[in-house]
Amino acid sequence: MIMTARGTAVFSAACVAALSASLALSAEPNEPPNQADTAVQQVPLPPWPDSDEAGMANTQGPGTWQRCANHLMQPDAQAYELAHPRSASMPQSPFAEPESNRFDPSSGIPGTRHGFNTESISGNIGGQGTQIDGLGHFAHLPEPWDGEGQFPSDALRYYAGFTQDEVKPAPEAPLARLGLENLPPIVTSAVLLDAAAYLNEGEPLAPGDLITRDDIQGMIEAQGLARRGLLPGDVLYIHTGWGKLWSSDDERYYTQGPGLAFDTVEWLEEQAIVLIALDNPFTDPAPEGMLTGEAIPEGVPDGLPFAIHHSNLTQSGIYQVQNAQLDELAADRVWTSCTIILPPVTEGAAQAPVRPVAIGSPVRP
Repeated sequence: MIMTARGTAVFSAACVAALSASLALSAEPNEPPNQADTAVQQVPLPPWPDSDEAGMANTQGPGTWQRCANHLMQPDAQAYELAHPRSASMPQSPFAEPESNRFDPSSGIPGTRHGFNTESISGNIGGQGTQIDGLGHFAHLPEPWDGEGQFPSDALRYYAGFTQDEVKPAPEAPLARLGLENLPPIVTSAVLLDAAAYLNEGEPLAPGDLITRDDIQGMIEAQGLARRGLLPGDVLYIHTGWGKLWSSDDERYYTQGPGLAFDTVEWLEEQAIVLIALDNPFTDPAPEGMLTGEAIPEGVPDGLPFAIHHSNLTQSGIYQVQNAQLDELAADRVWTSCTIILPPVTEGAAQAPVRPVAIGSPVRP
């Protein structure tokens, strides 16, 4: 029997069998096993060199591109937008300066027939909307800060053991190490797991709900991906249904949500995936009251309520995309695809807006 972290039975064996029959429409024919095996052999694996600044992005290259090619060649392949449209009225993160847009009047150039339009965007655009976290986004202290006095930033440690002086040499300086300019283009195969379907009959998961390692492995089997599994250099998309709140004016969107259980982090690192993306703001679970310090997710280490952020960005070198738009991809059962993720190359940036796309073949009932 599969159990959620809340201790309630979600599916009996019979339900799992029925769900497997409905979900197991694998896209494996678009990734021939022999070619996938050959491609895997061309994907570099950790450990990475000392002072590495790319993390699991080191996996990207000819091996991941070959796995992409099969999806691009399918005559019924479609392109799926995985980013939400950006606007000043979109949900705004409580951790970031609100994004604002100014659209200028149409202008011209004297003595010419040209006319043109421009706009200006301000605010923390890297921390709003569909965005990517670079490895320099998170660091950790040797012990919890009590909130008294000045924040002890000099004690921070980052991915690969970099110190605060090495990463951020001055308070207003861009990142000197671990900036997003170190991230190569992500062009690779992707796996979509539908947690909303597997755990909650297609409805959005509830705030604080945990997606465990057993859940991930169960979804892989139920969706007919057991033979393929996760491959080094893959992107993993997880559909929780929380994205349905994006355009609903539901104030919970940026204050609560489901997320990954802490027992997933070592296993995901072992799979050497390059990036994980959920259709929520945090990747971590956010039970009601978490952002106000009244609750913490179940099972996280002391002082690390955002334990998934901590583990991915400072330990494993796995990148994160937040606020991915995954409803259409899940509705079409595009379990595997080619994905392309290209943030702007802003030197010294810790986060950036991003437009992920997936190209794959729909498998409709």
